[in-house]
Amino acid sequence: MTHDVMSRITRRSVVAGLALAAGPVAMAGADKTYAQAQKSTPEKSDKSLYERLGGIFAIAAVVDHFSDALVKNPIVGQQSKNPQLREWHTNYLKRLPGLKFMRTLWVAEVSGGPYKFTPTKPGATPLGLEEAHRNLKITPAEFDEVAAELGRTLDFAKVPKREKDEVLAAFAAHKGEVTAGSKGG
Repeated sequence: MTHDVMSRITRRSVVAGLALAAGPVAMAGADKTYAQAQKSTPEKSDKSLYERLGGIFAIAAVVDHFSDALVKNPIVGQQSKNPQLREWHTNYLKRLPGLKFMRTLWVAEVSGGPYKFTPTKPGATPLGLEEAHRNLKITPAEFDEVAAELGRTLDFAKVPKREKDEVLAAFAAHKGEVTAGSKGG
């Protein structure tokens, strides 16, 4: 059934941006890309990113696929060298459905949808992610791998380049918050 849902939404604009398929090199320009995407331009459609992604059901389908892929990812999942990430993806999987819900709300709000994300551990800003990730000690390299996994998921869902770039830029804009708990971040 999941495959059927993904097949039906692949032609829609799905959640453009929770990861960076191009990896660390593309991350450098992500903040600028995100800021540019937020500006109104003549060629930009009147539809929000949320609408262009296909709405909440398309976003939820992408988040579902992405979240499952992270669990299996050798760098940030169950086999991670980071003991905190390895423990979460091994011992706390019963929390994954709730995390998928929270990720879906986050993407929906960031993309201009009608939903409100409220973090379980509030950060410095309404969409801040630092407190929710601090104890995971996510390094910048691990963040980049999560971004790459998101990019692969967006490619799997056939999200158009424009929307994919906007989603990845929105994700990249929070790199400092997510890596705040790491020694190098």
